[in-house]
Amino acid sequence: MSIEFKVEGMSCQHCVAAVTRAIQEQDAGAQVQVDLPAGKVAIQSAASIDTLKAAIDEAGYTVVGVDGN
Repeated sequence: MSIEFKVEGMSCQHCVAAVTRAIQEQDAGAQVQVDLPAGKVAIQSAASIDTLKAAIDEAGYTVVGVDGN
């Protein structure tokens, strides 16, 4: 599954690493691409949307939108 989240609160490479780590703790094989300027996180994962959203929230960032296909 491919999903893109609009995420608030990311501003640096530490944020990128924290979000990536949180997602990969839920699905070790997940592909994660973070676009800091756009505030977007694109993910290819077998995990559910709710699981991925919760992982981002638990890492301290706010999911404000979802675009999945």
